[in-house]
Amino acid sequence: MVKLTKIYTRTGDDGTTGLVDGSRVAKTDARMAAIGDVDEANSAIGVAIVALGGGDLAAALTRIQNDLFDLGADLATPGEDFAPSDMTLRVVPQQVARLETEIDAMNAQMPPLTSFILPGGTPGAAAVHLARAIVRRAERAGVAAAAGVAVNPLALAYLNRLSDYLFVAARFVNQKAGGDVLWVPGASR
Repeated sequence: MVKLTKIYTRTGDDGTTGLVDGSRVAKTDARMAAIGDVDEANSAIGVAIVALGGGDLAAALTRIQNDLFDLGADLATPGEDFAPSDMTLRVVPQQVARLETEIDAMNAQMPPLTSFILPGGTPGAAAVHLARAIVRRAERAGVAAAAGVAVNPLALAYLNRLSDYLFVAARFVNQKAGGDVLWVPGASR
């Protein structure tokens, strides 16, 4: 359990931040950009939960928020050993598989896509779409970080699957309110 009694430490005043192993990197480091984008995605999911006003999807998104904290810890842990332990949080295959199972369950309740859709609809769906776009940025940042340091491939797979999950979840929310907002190519010409 984490216990924080003091929020500021002043150790980052020099433009660095600490990783799980105690090493320090620049706050502009690609790994830190990925961690920051995951944090922003987590915050956007929090907004989506509020916009949804409760229910099964909000509960699933709360679980995903916890997964994203695990994922942030994974990204902040240097090394090439991606096996989880009592002291090391790593994204595991079951977390990715759970997203796939839930995507399939939501998709089974909706008609197939016949057009690209616009990110909108209900306030809840719009908030989920925004979270999806931020997760996609987090994934790009994770891939960029992996170009320079070892990154757990399952963390990247989780982010990739999460953007799919949020796309389907937004459709699912809109389906209950009348359907997707469809893109009309060239409509404003």
